[in-house]
Amino acid sequence: MNEMGQAMLINAVGLHARPSVKLTQAAKTFAASIEFALSPDGPWTDAKSPVKVMRVKASKGATLYFRSEGADAGAAVRALVDLVNRKFDEDEPA
Repeated sequence: MNEMGQAMLINAVGLHARPSVKLTQAAKTFAASIEFALSPDGPWTDAKSPVKVMRVKASKGATLYFRSEGADAGAAVRALVDLVNRKFDEDEPA
């Protein structure tokens, strides 16, 4: 099963240290392979690799494109899109 989705980074710091770790931890809870990119054409990054995720350094306003393959691909994409939409569950300064 293949699944795709996207979400815009709306948190203040974008995809930096803490959000990268949270994204990786969430991705690792699924059996499916999960990748993301800043463009629908790639290049694609393994969402389960903390080092690779942190290298992306996406800023606020960037769109993350997700693709996943495997038995729980749909749930994996929905969970990561939801995590981004929830601003990685971080409280931000007003």
